[in-house]
Amino acid sequence: MPANKDPDTPGKWLCQFYFTDWTGARKKKKKRGFDTKREALEWEREFLKHQRADMSMKLSAFVDLYLEDMGHRLRASTLENKRFIYNLKIKPYLGEKPMNLVTSPDVRKWQNELMAAEHQEGKKYSPTYLKTVNNQLTALFNYAVKYYGLRENPCHKAGSMGKKNAEEMQFWTTEEYKKFREAVKDKPRSYMAFQLLYYTGMRIGELMALTKADVDLDAGTVTVSKSYNRLNGADVISPPKTPKSNRVIALPDFLCDELRAYLAQLYDLQKSDRIFPFTKYFLEHEMKRGCKVSGVKKIRLHDLRHSHASLLIELGFSPLLIAERLGHEKVETTLNTYSHLWPHKQDEVVAKLQGIELLGGSTMVLKNPVKQN
Repeated sequence: MPANKDPDTPGKWLCQFYFTDWTGARKKKKKRGFDTKREALEWEREFLKHQRADMSMKLSAFVDLYLEDMGHRLRASTLENKRFIYNLKIKPYLGEKPMNLVTSPDVRKWQNELMAAEHQEGKKYSPTYLKTVNNQLTALFNYAVKYYGLRENPCHKAGSMGKKNAEEMQFWTTEEYKKFREAVKDKPRSYMAFQLLYYTGMRIGELMALTKADVDLDAGTVTVSKSYNRLNGADVISPPKTPKSNRVIALPDFLCDELRAYLAQLYDLQKSDRIFPFTKYFLEHEMKRGCKVSGVKKIRLHDLRHSHASLLIELGFSPLLIAERLGHEKVETTLNTYSHLWPHKQDEVVAKLQGIELLGGSTMVLKNPVKQN
């Protein structure tokens, strides 16, 4: 149907038309509030392409379709991160181009612009962030190829940008951490939160989701079964990152004693109440404050998790145990992430093997040596 002037809103246009949805049912659609007839007709065209998932539809419209589908399969925080990247880093550059007309040179140009851009004065995007953004565009086109018949993914020929891992992993030694915690000891909830992060390796969202019911001080454990995020002004509790992230973490006695004292200070705390009722922003502020006062180098909040892993490696624990404590889905994840922290352990292995041999007094002699021809 053609677009018409809206009789109820002077100066505005509306469009109304029939379409067939994915079930085969015929339905009527009506949309008002357009400034021009052209805008109304263009919206109708894009809506119909969306229903057919026609690859001549604009990239921006296909992003909406993709996110709507993935919304049933991803955690709310993951979906929100995807939406943020698409809206700010991809749609402004490629959003008006039809999906089937985005070429590898288009992708290369987009990459070059992002690599040259500054998110703050004098500061360009990090290689790991560029890689993350590039992965989102690649995922979008992979989805179009797999489910909607797009002939090829232009990102594959264009190549990637950025790096998967940061060049240097940041972490604190135990000495550095102890200096830092003294600087935040004036705020009990900050002190206790950082103690748990450093000595358990929990993710930030896992820490902030902890409730009184998750803490068993008699057994000396905390149970991780959920994650907290603040999204669009609302508190969101979701399952943890992976199935293996559901875990029970054992606590040392000194940490149980400190946690018991901290919980005793929380007035009328119910079992379902969060024991750290703050957001990630609060912890980031406290991290900056503690580093400034103590003089300890600034690291990210997530690097406290790396610090815990580094501590366990230094204490000689196995990759399998570390993977279970951190909630990694596979032990390979632990090995790949922290492989650079293990090399010096090879010298310890050699030294211990040498010690065993020396204690034995002599090398092993075969009773029936094989004759050489």
